[in-house]
Amino acid sequence: MSKFTLYKNARLLDPASGLDLKGELLTEDNKILAFGKTVDAPKNAVSIDCQGHCLCPGFIDMRVFIGIPGADYKDTIANTGDAAAAGGVTTVCVQPNTDPIIDSIAHIEYLALRAKDALVNFIAMPAATKQLEGKEMTEIGLMSNAGYKTFTDCSSTIDNAAIMNRILKYAASFDALIIQHLSEANLSKNGCMNAGALATRMGLSGIPTAAETIILERDVRLLKSTNCRYHASQITCNDSIEVISRAKSDGLKITAGVAVPHLSLNEYAIEDYKTFTKLSPPLRSEEDRLSIIKALKEGIIDVIVSGHDPQDPESKRVPYEQAEAGVIGLETLLNVSLEMYHNGSLELLDILAKITCNPAKIMGLESGILKEGAPADLCLFDLNTPYCIDPEKMISITKNTPFDGRPVQGRVLITVVGGKSVYKYND
Repeated sequence: MSKFTLYKNARLLDPASGLDLKGELLTEDNKILAFGKTVDAPKNAVSIDCQGHCLCPGFIDMRVFIGIPGADYKDTIANTGDAAAAGGVTTVCVQPNTDPIIDSIAHIEYLALRAKDALVNFIAMPAATKQLEGKEMTEIGLMSNAGYKTFTDCSSTIDNAAIMNRILKYAASFDALIIQHLSEANLSKNGCMNAGALATRMGLSGIPTAAETIILERDVRLLKSTNCRYHASQITCNDSIEVISRAKSDGLKITAGVAVPHLSLNEYAIEDYKTFTKLSPPLRSEEDRLSIIKALKEGIIDVIVSGHDPQDPESKRVPYEQAEAGVIGLETLLNVSLEMYHNGSLELLDILAKITCNPAKIMGLESGILKEGAPADLCLFDLNTPYCIDPEKMISITKNTPFDGRPVQGRVLITVVGGKSVYKYND
């Protein structure tokens, strides 16, 4: 017998269609059955009063690192799923730098087996080069034919132009997506924060924005002769925004993302040598941060990611130069992103598009949209209630968030995956 659930008295938000309507939504088992001002629900439907709160597609996070397999002291698949559900994230895209590295169908299937009981959907992004070494292309064709069409070397940049050119040309024949981390090795080596006056004053080695832009410029040149789909993983500076904008104007199949910390923090967050602010790429200037927000508004940057990267205390409680880069972010993806709505920088649907329909379209997913027959992956959230972020209340095993004590507005109330409620906020 089918299970029906009626979400009534909701503010329905669907960025894909521009829908912003007070109404109802009905699910049948794991699919959306109907939605609108009113819907005809069976008598046996379970009714949930949304009390006027926002109901939208569940979030899709295109950049998530997990500890399993190989580093379960950082987190587990179950814990990642729990944290994602608490953040309204219904699909997490797993980076391949696990142990073993996800660079074959066997390793993809191993992850799928481990994640089958998780609360949310796990999608593996296999490596573009074997062992993430940037030397030899993985079996992109074989994995593409098996249904896995997104490839990345995650935090390792494919530096070799000949290898990258070969990957782009080969991937194009399978309509595969190549995601690149932008960091030129020689300019980034030994750097730990944004290059500039602040780095000099703090006595820390800097990473210039050119380290990002040089790789991006090179890849755009290669794209012109390959017609491949390409995604710049994390844009952090105005120069890169200009490159992306020109490439889109030229008709290249290029998209770009930004991590939440880069749109909400600048390099001055590092002033007390807080290792929870160490990222790759690093936090940039305030001018660059404002340029990112403008690029989001103009559609030059397509996606917002959490960049969720749990690190154990021992790797963070060291001098800044020696600390591992990475912060957790699944549980702060929505509330920190909503700052742009509350301060008038972006419209609500524009923000939600960056974490729902845009990543879904880029990756070819059926989710990320309110549509009859679409997966019943949903997020109900309170848009306005203020509170301060408290790491101790987070579900993530590790607590390496740069937003400790930050005042925010916006809280996930219910997360639904495949028609099943997997998270409910309890005050």
